[in-house]
Amino acid sequence: MTARKTRVLHRSLRETPPLAIGGDGVWLIAEDGRRVLDASGGAAVSCLGHQHPRVLEAMKKQASELAYAHTAFFSSEPAEALADRLVGHEPGGLAYAYFISGGSEAIEAAIKLARQYFVERGERQRTHFIARRQSYHGNTLGALAAGGNAWRREPYAPLLSSAFSHVTPAFAYHEKRDHETDADFVARLADELETEFLKLGPHSVAAFIAEPVVGATAGCVPAPEGYFRKVREICDRHGALLILDEVMCGMGRTGTLNAWEQEGIAPDIQAIAKGLGGGYQPIGAMLARGEIVETIRTGSGAFQHGHTYLAHPLACAAALEVQNIIRDDNLLDQVKTRGRQLEQRLTERFGNHRHVGDIRGRGLFQAIELVADRATKRPFDPSLRLNQKIKAAAFANGLACYPAGGTVDGRSGDHVLLAPPYIATPDNIDMIVERLGAAVDGALKSINH
Repeated sequence: MTARKTRVLHRSLRETPPLAIGGDGVWLIAEDGRRVLDASGGAAVSCLGHQHPRVLEAMKKQASELAYAHTAFFSSEPAEALADRLVGHEPGGLAYAYFISGGSEAIEAAIKLARQYFVERGERQRTHFIARRQSYHGNTLGALAAGGNAWRREPYAPLLSSAFSHVTPAFAYHEKRDHETDADFVARLADELETEFLKLGPHSVAAFIAEPVVGATAGCVPAPEGYFRKVREICDRHGALLILDEVMCGMGRTGTLNAWEQEGIAPDIQAIAKGLGGGYQPIGAMLARGEIVETIRTGSGAFQHGHTYLAHPLACAAALEVQNIIRDDNLLDQVKTRGRQLEQRLTERFGNHRHVGDIRGRGLFQAIELVADRATKRPFDPSLRLNQKIKAAAFANGLACYPAGGTVDGRSGDHVLLAPPYIATPDNIDMIVERLGAAVDGALKSINH
């Protein structure tokens, strides 16, 4: 970290991060010339790596033609084309796209669309939303209220809406009981969700919100087989919507364009971002089923929501080219192949590690969880800041990864999330695991474990 003077309000007010001055595929280049392997794509964002020539050319072309037009007056060609690409074939019944600037905005839009849908149906009593503990849905106040990240919520708790309640996550490593099978665990979670509907009043619930594979808060946690089918059944029985947050796990990250494709169900509303535009421009989207939009079209006639940079032409052009490249280069197959390699290499390196309790994830979305004791799954004391020590050790060795704390309950627990670019080579994957292994062992040694 440098000591240069900065007027930027950085994430840490005690350390000024080094400048990144360039990018080259899976590599980021620091001001001192060091090359850092971007093993997490920032926050699972840079799915195509950095400075992809096709995306840069698409952005240049669009900027030369039309940089911005407000959506109160105009649509744009890239916005229309991107919507056609994402929902023109109505995957799972999703038929319309609403483009905003990021994941938190996508969740806010999803919540508001769900509420307006029921208002226009004459069901104004549907004011409750159910989500899960150890989830993360964004950092605006509405998205934060929906999320179950205790650490992020705590300072703002008095400001968060009481419309949101939280149930047990489908987090088998910590929540499944010793005697339970996966089917037993799923049945118990389904019973709990059903009970929450009944407690709130089944006709008062607007939607259930969940990440198909939980991202940053818990570290790449997929649900057990059959969980989302049970959730879908419960929502349908009580007339509530299912909102799936694929901001981090979607857009090919788990090996299918939409993570829900692997669950045998589809959502009513979906939030996407990160891998949608690959970091080349700020963009996110809310996708909605046709019946929801038609209800509003024949009612008030307009979604009562909006932002200045809706469907920004330059952002949509960049995202469209990102999606073109994923299709043209068969990168979903690459994610599956490299994902299997990453899982295998993590298992070889950490499967018998005395302080790695779990290795989990799907595709190029994998994590390891650190524990003080494997037998009891006891986490390290949070005051040790193990995840931060691993991050620092990895970065010093030319690896950018995504460690986080609060894995167990928002306060205790440490994990490291990996989300390499889809273009990663076999050698890149080997290097990621090798450097992460050295960082984990070095950080543990520094706290005398």
